[in-house]
Amino acid sequence: MLARQRQELILEEIRRTGAVQVHALVARLGVSDMTIRRDLDVLAKRGLVEKVYGGATAAVGPSREPGFKTVRSLQEKEAISAHAASLIRPGTAIGISAGTTTWTFARFLDEVPDLTVVTNSIKVADVLRAGRRDCTVVLTGGVRTATDALVGPVAVRTLRSLHLDMVFLGVHGMAEGPGFTTPNINESETDRALVEAGQRLVVIADHTKWGVVGISTVAALEEADVLITDDGLPEDAVALLRAKVGQLVVAEPLPELEEYVEAEV
Repeated sequence: MLARQRQELILEEIRRTGAVQVHALVARLGVSDMTIRRDLDVLAKRGLVEKVYGGATAAVGPSREPGFKTVRSLQEKEAISAHAASLIRPGTAIGISAGTTTWTFARFLDEVPDLTVVTNSIKVADVLRAGRRDCTVVLTGGVRTATDALVGPVAVRTLRSLHLDMVFLGVHGMAEGPGFTTPNINESETDRALVEAGQRLVVIADHTKWGVVGISTVAALEEADVLITDDGLPEDAVALLRAKVGQLVVAEPLPELEEYVEAEV
């Protein structure tokens, strides 16, 4: 297959799913890892894709995701996601909430075999279905929001009938009193049902979420078995969260992302 043909196939897959991963393209196209990375370099230089850790996403402007509003702290979200994915054992059942951080996290799960994922996010489900046969994806059903989250009594009823090993929760804000919050009341009820379905709760939230308070609480800080954040969190917040959550993890920047930043300067 010619390079131009490969690159057209890569673009087609990105348009369909929003993102591609290098190892999945290697398996699909039967070429080397370096060949795929060169193809992504060519497409990135042409402004057609944006390179991210382990693959590429659609080029829809700086730090943006398809169908989402502007995504802040993308590098931090990727570092958080990589660490969160390392917590998952093969063959487990996990829950993933909706949001830009969890969308990022879903793209890091290709290396975890034999997964069952329950989610109320259409975008998360789309990422997980792309090119995988060993991942069972369960969508909760429910009323679709503008951000492609499924909420309401149908979603809640589904979640209350399930038992999950771990739940990965993205949040709008986190603060000492209100805990982990969201600005959407309907979404908060669905997220609470998701939290209750899991044996362990892992909250994934970058430092910009600290001090932000949404209208509705999803969980208290003490309910988080693990909170994964980044090194932008203020020192006083680090001290408080270490005392409140089961385990606080400050994710280190990903080496490959640092290379991309240096290359763009």
